[in-house]
Amino acid sequence: MRKLSIALLLWMGLGALSCQAASPIVIMVGGIDKLIYLPAIVAQSRGYFAAQGLHVDLVSEPAGVNAEDELIAGAVQGVVGFYDHCIDLQSRGYALQSVIQLTTVPGEVELARAGTTGTDLAQLGGRRFGVTDLGSSTEFLTEYLASKAGLAPGSYRLVPVDAGERFIQALRSGRIDAGMTTDPTVARLMQTRAARILVDMRTVAGTRAALGGDYPAAALYLQRSWIEAHPHKVHGLVQALLRALRYLRSHDGTAIAAGLPRGMTPVNHALFAHAIDTFRPMYSGDGRMPVDGPPTVLRVLQTVTPDIRPGSVDLSKTYTERFLAP
Repeated sequence: MRKLSIALLLWMGLGALSCQAASPIVIMVGGIDKLIYLPAIVAQSRGYFAAQGLHVDLVSEPAGVNAEDELIAGAVQGVVGFYDHCIDLQSRGYALQSVIQLTTVPGEVELARAGTTGTDLAQLGGRRFGVTDLGSSTEFLTEYLASKAGLAPGSYRLVPVDAGERFIQALRSGRIDAGMTTDPTVARLMQTRAARILVDMRTVAGTRAALGGDYPAAALYLQRSWIEAHPHKVHGLVQALLRALRYLRSHDGTAIAAGLPRGMTPVNHALFAHAIDTFRPMYSGDGRMPVDGPPTVLRVLQTVTPDIRPGSVDLSKTYTERFLAP
């Protein structure tokens, strides 16, 4: 009986460990069809998470503000979204931390609907500007660009229109006069000449011209308490994403598009592959945070968010690079 009891306890212990290993890590992606978040899709579809012994479930939420709410509530363990939420939420008492940077630029483009007059935001006063949602990174950036152009907050209207097909419909129908979105939506609208570019932040030069410095955007961020409780899992997530970044930078758009899950690529595969090729150099090569990136993001947020007071944010706690080492 004693041997049987020991064997039973061992079996129960092994079973508990097995369940723990099999429990999924749920990561919410701020728009699963956006090229800026493609590293997460590649890491999942090519089995890089599984190779780290992780069971990862990716769920989509186009607006980063809703994703951060899910993270704070504990409904998901991580978010692939914009790093700026780590700063914004720290100023409100929440401890989030980016563990890897996926892109070196925002990848966002401010588009004007075809037929509207004006060549820049300064000439679009009184118009309706589309953002993914209120409180999202697209709202932060739109308000900053509008302020830089000399538009007072009350001289334009922000309209939440989501992303992808909903954004396209909102622009084509005239529900919005301009709006901020990413590829492949930008490529689709430009191909049909339904929109024209006002501000392009898909390159380092374009980002610096628009925002005055480097603006690290797409990242994997988690609650610091979860990071400290699960360092081995976080290391596995980061290593899988690093592998995805290396894959994206070493393969062309056609090969990348062909390897994505069915339903991920739009009908026009050639256009999608071209959009990937155009953006590929903007995927981070090492996952590190650019030195001047956090101060630039903080400055932009302080311009549009009065609640972020000088000295209220410790930038060193908004990101970490300790999981990047093999």
